[in-house]
Amino acid sequence: MKRIMLYLATNIAVLAVLSVTMRLLGIDSLLDEQGSGLNMTSLLIFAAVIGFSGSFISLAISKWTAKRLTGAQVITAPKNQTEKWLVDTVARQAQQAGIGMPEVAIYNSPQPNAFATGMNRNNALVAVSSGLMQSMTQDEVEAVLAHEVSHVANGDMVTMALIQGVVNTFVIVLARVIGHLVDRVVFKTERGHGPAFWITSIIAELVLGILASIIVMWFSRQREFRADAGAAAW
Repeated sequence: MKRIMLYLATNIAVLAVLSVTMRLLGIDSLLDEQGSGLNMTSLLIFAAVIGFSGSFISLAISKWTAKRLTGAQVITAPKNQTEKWLVDTVARQAQQAGIGMPEVAIYNSPQPNAFATGMNRNNALVAVSSGLMQSMTQDEVEAVLAHEVSHVANGDMVTMALIQGVVNTFVIVLARVIGHLVDRVVFKTERGHGPAFWITSIIAELVLGILASIIVMWFSRQREFRADAGAAAW
């Protein structure tokens, strides 16, 4: 779950930056070329480009973001037997799963947790919390690691990026349709778009983006079951 929360937070931030940038560059104006209404074809193309770009940029920087937000320290040279066991266990599971060796990291948190991320199944990151290492037996930690390695082997992050791209596209389209309606119906703008369109579409995009995250999290839960099955097979 932590993996998905980090990804969704990054996606919303990247999407907001891309949308504001496109607006400042005047590209949004192409959506109303005639000044009388939204050009839905242009809007769909615009939304898809921004939506999928935001999703895959989030995926591309997911390892970097996860390390910065959690303070995870990658184990480059094990300092003790616990770290050596952790790296060796992930290496063995990665070999069984037929993927490249992920980076292995530990982050400081009292909560037992773990996550895997990265856009390439042969260049991923598997991280565990200090709380997990302290509160679970080796067999339990090994089961958790197998679950996370299974996520990597299944390509779940790429799958979620594709789903997020579709969701982003609909969020952008709906936000601008809502902004357009408010601008026309409430503020009576007859041609072009007034400030109400930009303000409303930004607010709607943020609200819809948060609601859409619930849909993505539901899809994520389905992938959790598959990761459990993959871990059990080892």
